[in-house]
Amino acid sequence: MKTYTIVAGVNGAGKSSLTGVLRTEITNLGKIVDVDKMIVKCGGNVIEGGKKSIELIDACLEKEICFTQETTLSGHRILATVKKAIEKGYYIRLYYVGLNTVEESLARIENRVKKGGHNIPDSDVKRRFGKRFEDLTTILQYCDEATFYDNENGFVAVAEYKNGEILQVGNLKPEWLRELMEYMS
Repeated sequence: MKTYTIVAGVNGAGKSSLTGVLRTEITNLGKIVDVDKMIVKCGGNVIEGGKKSIELIDACLEKEICFTQETTLSGHRILATVKKAIEKGYYIRLYYVGLNTVEESLARIENRVKKGGHNIPDSDVKRRFGKRFEDLTTILQYCDEATFYDNENGFVAVAEYKNGEILQVGNLKPEWLRELMEYMS
């Protein structure tokens, strides 16, 4: 089955780390599209890998092969990709990593930068964090399945999306999940 897997969450949530975990558990992730790994440094300038990632996604869709995309779900491109994948008969699977506060997101990014990783402007992080549930629910309606993870201390599955609603899994109910369920009701 052709599968389009979306690994989503706000900046700093742990999307790349979750993708690493999923690689050991799932066999049909296909080509991994991680724009963070496509960033090119040229002299003192950083060139974003957005164009390269779009080309890679388009190639996967054209060849009708399984692929996985890491995304914050912000912007219009992700919705267009989902709709195109559905037209081509893809099964849409979402894994979402949640965080409770924008401060937690900023602190994780700061830690990543200290270790040599890429930075994201605070204004972008705050804007995306403020719209995270709106962006998520826009995409969620097109998903065949979704699993929600909390990443406070490692990835813990806390909810699933079934029949148009989010159902809690297990006993852990982080604040962001409460807020999301309230937002959707």
